[in-house]
Amino acid sequence: MLRAPAIAKEPALITLSENFRALFYAPFYAAHAIGAFAAEGVAVAARDTASPGEATADLLAGRTDAMWGGPLRVLLTHQADPMSDLVCFCDVVARDPFFIIGREPRPDFVPADLAGVRFASVSEVPTPWLCLQDDLRRAGVDPASLNRLHGPSMAENAAALRDGRLDAVQLFQPYAEELLASGAGHIWYAAANRGLTAYTTLVTRRSTLNARRGEFLAMVRALHRSLRWIAATPGAEVARTLTHLFPAVPLPIFAGAIDRYRALGLYGPDPITRREGFDRLAAAMVSGGALTGLIPFETCVDNSLAEEAVAGGVN
Repeated sequence: MLRAPAIAKEPALITLSENFRALFYAPFYAAHAIGAFAAEGVAVAARDTASPGEATADLLAGRTDAMWGGPLRVLLTHQADPMSDLVCFCDVVARDPFFIIGREPRPDFVPADLAGVRFASVSEVPTPWLCLQDDLRRAGVDPASLNRLHGPSMAENAAALRDGRLDAVQLFQPYAEELLASGAGHIWYAAANRGLTAYTTLVTRRSTLNARRGEFLAMVRALHRSLRWIAATPGAEVARTLTHLFPAVPLPIFAGAIDRYRALGLYGPDPITRREGFDRLAAAMVSGGALTGLIPFETCVDNSLAEEAVAGGVN
């Protein structure tokens, strides 16, 4: 009697929230584009969400399985609910991706110099300013003393810099690269140079991580593949691979932005979240008033899958 052929079991689907689209999230997009998820035998579907806050709410409500976003959201959730089981489990963006771009060259710039200029900070998300205000405090500057504009978008601030209505702006890529390429702006400060600052990780609930540990391990292994690919791949190739996600960004600008991020060591060498970077972010949140006190690293981070993925290597 002939036995019916076995039917291959489809991998369970992990639904992953994307908070907003940005070039510095390149390793997340690359994991799909280079087939890293497929190579690890895991199916991951990205889902757009309107805001980081909505992504967190969807995750807590069980409408999604994981999200990528700032450990800031995990810290805020634990502050609001000490019984929360939200946890970071895969580090990707290990340094701050924002820049201060000025109209005139200032090679000797230090953060304290912002006290004397017309400056606009990022309004779309809180982490860039929280980290920068902490840099200022450490330099002995009261952030409230700045002539700071807060409210317009990064695109509007870039236009204001070009028009001479601002002296310096806080931006991420590709806005920074566009200003540099046109000669309308100059790098005063790359925030990545402050050192490790836990910026973007994968996040889930501990209950989900425990229940679906094998699938989530495959997901972390895929991100490890993607991080290694980004580290070894010139910006021009990364840009060509991901250009369909950013059709409005010219390839030379895209390539330059990625190469600049790579040179700054923006992405972690592996998916393990370092305590140093987490502590730097938490300290900035406390100094900026977003946190009323420090929350333990172990409460917010589970490195077990990342450590297992690293120990297993990448084929």
